[in-house]
Amino acid sequence: MGEAARSPVSDALWRRPNLLLLLLVTPPLLWLGIVYLGSLFALLAQSFFSIDEFSGLINYEFTLKTYGELLRASNLDILLRTVAMASAVTIAAAIVAFPIAYYAARYARGKWKAVFYLGVMLPLWSSYLVKVYSWKLILAKEGILNWMFETLHLAWVLEAYLAIPVIGGNSLSVSWTGTFLVFLYVWLPFMILPVQASLERVPPSMLEASGDLGARPAKTLRHVILPLALPGIIAGSIFTFSLTMGDYIIPQIVGTSARMIGQAVYQFQGTAGNIPLAAAFAVVPILVMGIYLTLAKRAGAFDAL
Repeated sequence: MGEAARSPVSDALWRRPNLLLLLLVTPPLLWLGIVYLGSLFALLAQSFFSIDEFSGLINYEFTLKTYGELLRASNLDILLRTVAMASAVTIAAAIVAFPIAYYAARYARGKWKAVFYLGVMLPLWSSYLVKVYSWKLILAKEGILNWMFETLHLAWVLEAYLAIPVIGGNSLSVSWTGTFLVFLYVWLPFMILPVQASLERVPPSMLEASGDLGARPAKTLRHVILPLALPGIIAGSIFTFSLTMGDYIIPQIVGTSARMIGQAVYQFQGTAGNIPLAAAFAVVPILVMGIYLTLAKRAGAFDAL
């Protein structure tokens, strides 16, 4: 009886493939539209409200006053600091990831390629908090990194570096350098994998042709390999830049007391109760990434994707 009831339904879906496709894509589209886009629009709406200075309650009237507060010196400093950190992490990740990805794409074969994927993916399988707290111990004054400098009689080099304003501090674990190193370690796999996948699509014949035409390795790298690897670098930079901008755990555990956007959002919507300002801060990474993706598309970075 059950099979008899299912038969007309199966026949109807078989005769109308568009109906079957609609039934399959409706649940994820509803999830995307209601949960994801709905929450973004709710966030955007909250940013156009303001806090009453006397009562501390939200004033549900359309205003741009909250966005004006982002231009205050203290808030603008948070925005600039976050964008600078995200840019530095992204550039460093691309520099570190490229030779690793190039070796894996051009030379690693068989079990060595499996070892490569295992080495890149293994940090992603461990707890995020465990990795951050492990780095805090490594970078602390009593940590292994400080011990290594002392063992090599290079403690004076580390002390001189920590004495540099802005990037230094009492120890690496309470400095912007420490925050940068932890960000770089945590997000590096998100840069390596797209670059490696992009480099694997570069035909060896193009490199051979470049050499046959008299190009030296440096020129081949600059004019052949890098342009073809650009889509992977762009894809990896989207991950590293956006994840760094929105993260609040790493700068909360490792680094100075100066805040980044993620910390500002967490504190304003939590302890301060200023949800409109928290929403305005949260909109900034969305706008920055939108501008970045637009410029990358106009530059033709996505043509080879």
